This record gives sequence, C-alpha cells and structure tokens, in this order.
Amino acid sequence: MSLQVRDLVVEIAGRRVVDGVSFDVADGARVGLIGESGSGKSLTALAILGLLPDGAAATGSVRWDGRELIGLPDRELAELRGDEIGIVFQEPRTALNPIRTVGRQIAESVRIHTRATRREALARAVAEASRVHLPDPADIVARYPHQLSGGQRQRVAIAMALACRPRLLIADEPTTALDVTIQAEILELLLSLVEDDGMSLVFITHDLAVLSQIATHGVVLEDGRVVEEGSVTQLLTAPRSPVTQGLLRDATATLWRPGGVD
Repeated sequence: MSLQVRDLVVEIAGRRVVDGVSFDVADGARVGLIGESGSGKSLTALAILGLLPDGAAATGSVRWDGRELIGLPDRELAELRGDEIGIVFQEPRTALNPIRTVGRQIAESVRIHTRATRREALARAVAEASRVHLPDPADIVARYPHQLSGGQRQRVAIAMALACRPRLLIADEPTTALDVTIQAEILELLLSLVEDDGMSLVFITHDLAVLSQIATHGVVLEDGRVVEEGSVTQLLTAPRSPVTQGLLRDATATLWRPGGVD
C-alpha cells in the first residue's frame, strides 16, 4: 500500500476542519476525494504534502511506503514533493510564477530532483511540453503564463508535476476553472498519463460526473468527515448517504455517462 491516511485531523484556530479522515491508495489505484466546498478534501491533500496554510496543524498519520509524513521536516518533505509525489492545483494562474517562462518552471522541477544541467533540463522541458500535448512545444516553453490559455496553463502545471515521474499524483480540482470541452481534454490527458506511468492518483473534485471519468474508488467527505466510501460504480448506482445522493443528482446534469468507470 503506497499511501495510508489514518485518523487525519486538521485544526485551524482550534476548529477541526478535517476530522478523522482515513483512506488508502494502493500502487496504481485511482482514488477520488469528493465533497462540496468546505468539506475538507483540499485540506486533506495539503496535509498529506505538508503544505497546510499558516495557523493550520495536522495530527494523525499519513504514511508513504511506510514512512510517516506528519511531522517530517520541511526539507525532507520538499524532497518528496515533485520527485515521489506530484501535485496539480485547481488554478494554474496562481500556481505558476508570472515572471518566469513556463519552460524555466518545468525545468526547475527537473533540476531540483536530478543532476541535469540547465541545458538538459530545458530540453526536458520541451519534451514534457510535448508529452502533455502543448502545440509547438519548443516555442511555447519560451512564453510566460499570461501568454497561454487556461487549458494550456493547466497542461504546463501537469508537465511540472509529472516531469520527474512521481509514483503518486494528487490533482486538486484541476478542471474546475475550465470550460466543459477543455475539461474533458484535461481529464483524458491525466488518465492517459497516469496509466502510461503506472502512477497512483488522488483526484479531488466536487463533481461526481467528473470523478466517474477518472477514478475507480471514491471517498465522500462532508464537514471534514468521511460519510461514504466505495467503488465509483457503487456511488453512482447505489449511493447510501444523503451527501452522495445529492452529488449524484448534480452529476446526472453534467458529464456522467453510465458505465464510464470499471
């Protein structure tokens, strides 16, 4: 089991915003964390990587290949991020540095975790841009984030997260800010890359329709607690909790196609 989360608690100003969350992600598994805004799903992801905002504290256990991450020094967590565990955030406009070319930003991840020279890392950036299907990658890596569309920026963010071939990818609502057509393209891209690399995936969303396109197992959160867990097929066809039932009603009006998951 590559990732094990047990009784995870996140407190902010004395208030529990994540309250005893537990789930597993096996090697190669695709697990979704789903819930409405404020359910604690994004804070759960940030706690896994030690990226909680100032004033937030995590207790419980997060084990990566048996290694406890809660309380691990920042330097050791930084070595894991990007190398063994990658993350893609919801809004690439804020995740990308506006004053650096996207090529430099992809290359920086490579240089941090490998012994690549600057030239080798920039060549790798072009290759990674091509891998995420950016048009004219040699040209696009010389551009700045504001010169790209929203979908292109998200592809850059994915390239950065996967440049060092991590074993686990955490994708935090990576398609929410995109229109439906681009959203579908990004989901297809993520799924193909995850399958090609044999990665595990934690996919965070508020949309059961989206989850049905990319994950096989779902963990439903409400008010920081797990209220239901099971295969995505089960969540779609026989939801038990009122929360999941509400998510299903919303899903039938968007992208859900019956039989879209295994």
